[in-house]
Amino acid sequence: MNLTKGIQKSLGPGIVLAGAAIGGSHLLSSTTAGARFGFSLVGLILLTNLLKYPFLLVGTRFTASTGKSLLEGFKERNSLYLPLFLVVSLITGTFTIAAVSFVSGVLLTNIPLFSTFPAMDLSIGILIVSGMILILGKYKALDRISKFLVSLLTLLTLFAVLSLLFKGSINESLNMSFFEPEISPWKLTNLAFLIPLMGWMPCPVELCVWPSLWMFSRAKDSNYKPNINEAEFDFNLGYLITVVTAIFFLTLGAITMYGTGDGMLSGSGVSFAQKLILLYTKSIGNWAKWIIIPAAFAAMFSTTITCLDAYPRSISAIQGLLRGTDFGHLDSKAERNRFQIWMIVHIFASLIALLIARSGGIGVKDFVFAAMTGSFLTAPLFAWMAMDTINSKLVPFKNRYGFFLKTISWIGLIFLTLFSLLFIANSFFGLGIY
Repeated sequence: MNLTKGIQKSLGPGIVLAGAAIGGSHLLSSTTAGARFGFSLVGLILLTNLLKYPFLLVGTRFTASTGKSLLEGFKERNSLYLPLFLVVSLITGTFTIAAVSFVSGVLLTNIPLFSTFPAMDLSIGILIVSGMILILGKYKALDRISKFLVSLLTLLTLFAVLSLLFKGSINESLNMSFFEPEISPWKLTNLAFLIPLMGWMPCPVELCVWPSLWMFSRAKDSNYKPNINEAEFDFNLGYLITVVTAIFFLTLGAITMYGTGDGMLSGSGVSFAQKLILLYTKSIGNWAKWIIIPAAFAAMFSTTITCLDAYPRSISAIQGLLRGTDFGHLDSKAERNRFQIWMIVHIFASLIALLIARSGGIGVKDFVFAAMTGSFLTAPLFAWMAMDTINSKLVPFKNRYGFFLKTISWIGLIFLTLFSLLFIANSFFGLGIY
């Protein structure tokens, strides 16, 4: 089979990962970063993407090299890795699914057909619809929907950025934000924003496991097992899309909202969505809502449906591995039934989380940024697990990381650890340095 045909058959898990990544980190954090600090955080976003790259690549390379899932690698490498991953997945899974479905529901309130419905009811509806799509359509539906939504939101955000640039909306103060921002982001007081930004940029480190599991379903769907070059092409394409769209959303936030970022995430989720759309339409024109609303909703819905598949898939696979009954590849009917049970459990648990959030009056900022912060604080742990596994004897020597990726991995591990410690010290011990 020629290379083009092989790439076409293997294309999927990397794009699905992009669908998971382009959500809260892009729509909320990147847009707000541009609104608050102009273009001064472009470097941090690019650096975070670079330093997380080796860790997120691990799942794809490990499975393509060994024929095993990364979760199998964790189990074989260290007896503590799998239980640790399970505990964090159980804690973060429900909260993350609830958070992204909540934002999806909020965005739907901007569509006239749904404007009279409470945002929380729409969020619950999105959860249920996503679950039905996955239970009935399985991985094939996830693959097709993710490819469509990622393509749609990339094209729409590019169109919105070009519309603004051709309109010449960049003012002099914004131009200077590259070098001398009016409000400096480099203060400890901004850690509460910078940590969530890095936590989900482009996605949490533990997502390295997801493409590894999806590769087995994609292979069954396409009846083709990709080699390492084909699998990594798919991953790299998806990763490139996440980086580019992050810069798109930051640019949109910088041009349309510069100087208003401090108030963007205040108030209710509905007020956030309305402010977001209003600022875009003021800058581009009223017609722009038909570009921004679909792009924003596509970003969040792709994240919702992907997370609703991936967390139960991971936990189900871990259950099989810990029991010693199977490898979690969904080869048997028992595995598939267990996976569906975990998906239903996550739907109900997320519904409860949403109802608790509604009764407690929790806003979009608290809901989403808490999940982002948790992802960043656990990142050093998962980064070490991924790095340790890919460079072990479980992987053929020629497929282990070379000097370049090892160097970035160590720098990334130090970067993630130092920022996590700094955030903890500032939050709990009040360093008070400005």
